[in-house]
Amino acid sequence: MLQQTPPIVPEPPIARELSERFRSRTITVQPTRDSIPTVWVDRDDLRETLRYLKIEAADPYRMLFDLTAIDERTRTHRPDQPRSDFTVVYHLTSFARNNDVRIKVALTGAGLSLPTISDLWPNANWYEREVWDMFGVVFTGHPHLARILTPPTWTGHPLRKDHYARATDMGIYDLTEEKEIAEQEAMRFCPEDWGMVRQSESTDFMFLNMGPNHPSVHGVFRLILQLEGEAIVDVVPEIGFHHRGAEKMGERQSWHTYIPYTDRIDYLSGVMNNFPYVMAVEQLAGITVPPRAQFIRIMLAELFRISSHLVFFGTMSQDVGQLSPVFYMFTDRERVFQIIEAICGFRMHPAWFRIGGVAADLPQGWDRMILDFCDYLPKRLDEYVKLVMQNRIFKLRTVGVAAYTLDEAIDWGVTGPGLRACGLDWDLRKTRPYSGYDQLDFDVPVCTHGDCYDRVVVHIEELRQSVRIIRQCVRNMPGGPYKSDHKLTTPPIKDRTMHDIETLITHFLNVSWGPVIPPGEASVGIEASKGMNAYYLVSDGDTMSYRTRIRTPSFPHLQMIPLISRGAFVADLIALIGSIDFVMADVDR
Repeated sequence: MLQQTPPIVPEPPIARELSERFRSRTITVQPTRDSIPTVWVDRDDLRETLRYLKIEAADPYRMLFDLTAIDERTRTHRPDQPRSDFTVVYHLTSFARNNDVRIKVALTGAGLSLPTISDLWPNANWYEREVWDMFGVVFTGHPHLARILTPPTWTGHPLRKDHYARATDMGIYDLTEEKEIAEQEAMRFCPEDWGMVRQSESTDFMFLNMGPNHPSVHGVFRLILQLEGEAIVDVVPEIGFHHRGAEKMGERQSWHTYIPYTDRIDYLSGVMNNFPYVMAVEQLAGITVPPRAQFIRIMLAELFRISSHLVFFGTMSQDVGQLSPVFYMFTDRERVFQIIEAICGFRMHPAWFRIGGVAADLPQGWDRMILDFCDYLPKRLDEYVKLVMQNRIFKLRTVGVAAYTLDEAIDWGVTGPGLRACGLDWDLRKTRPYSGYDQLDFDVPVCTHGDCYDRVVVHIEELRQSVRIIRQCVRNMPGGPYKSDHKLTTPPIKDRTMHDIETLITHFLNVSWGPVIPPGEASVGIEASKGMNAYYLVSDGDTMSYRTRIRTPSFPHLQMIPLISRGAFVADLIALIGSIDFVMADVDR
């Protein structure tokens, strides 16, 4: 039998650009299923390479979209990749080029260290702390390399392959009095550790704890404020109280059974969390999703965008003193949930998307129910604009408050409404359309001031555009199957289940163990309700993911709080927090 010649993968332009710029360096190109150029560089060349990509290159890669790591020690399928025990991955985005690049660095043996890039990209601060916390990679020169998602007394690095995944793998938990005292002492805040200094000889440190249960922090989140009177001198955000090990769970669940876990990441956006995950699996498996399933996915995702934005709008107005709007908007959200429940069978967390399509076809009467809501909501939004946005007190609390520039937003990894409020017309549904968005007509709302008020304006206009998208989905819903007939579609098509014992066994194995996804890597991002959400999946040719990385928008957004709150008042901080639109499950995962 003749052996097939492996396909020739053309060298991506960015790899040629790096080779020409750094002629003396060894640059290895790695093919991936997502077609994102993936380039390996030596550890000693990392900073200069990243600096070139951000600052010196034409149409530079200005945003550090993600920074993570992979424990390679038990991985078997790594063709044409450098030897590595741990790999650190830098995902950069160029808005001018409308493409990304993935830079990888191999670490071996005991030398698990890299230079920090937090001076190049300020949002690298938290990402590097996360990689240290989860994998034990040290970033030399980091201003405060400490645990971020686990307690300071945690032992080990949870995303290493030799770290336990279940509590049953541990011994019986015993909290002695000495251990309790030690745990409490570890939570003590030392301002000097964070580089805080007195602002003048006549003042002393004055601190205020907001959280971890203050209602204005929208979840289990702590802010430590350094104050001089009512003015904020500095802020230290503390996260991790809601960390549940979602990425670790993604590496011990089958590809199919992990779908319900994704709903709980941004728990206000339901199936929108399923979206990037199933698309990444489909890229790995080579599955083409039928047009009807694509439009159903868009329609459900936009319904959840409306649901999430209504929560944001109502709670934002409540944070700055208006109580009535939140009751009206939650009533409208209930109407959205009634539609979602009629279609999916569940409300907040339906886990309704499947590998290859969706769980079921649309029920009878679905179109009338949705069109009635589309007729209802725009009039309500007009009332809310008068009630909230034209309110003099609301304007005084939000206009010009907590503003940041477009350059600051890009440096800190801001995406979604927060980025568009600074004047950048960037929405993945338009710039990199997926699942059929290129067949729909809608606008991308943009503002220019980047303050609390403009962030709310963008959300409101996105509500109107979501209604517009949903109407088009209803009127142009394609016929045909709601799920692909690909052999790796999960669960398999039911009409093949009872044909004979072999098909029944195959169905049982695919449901219980899940499909075997071919080896490879893929990252897929979507325009989620709070910004760009992406899943980076690594398959080792197994029924489970080898590495599941969840890039959420809320994580980098919270890093900006110190920058935009210094010099403001405590009351301004409440409006600032409300305008960011985050949930802590999306931050901590």
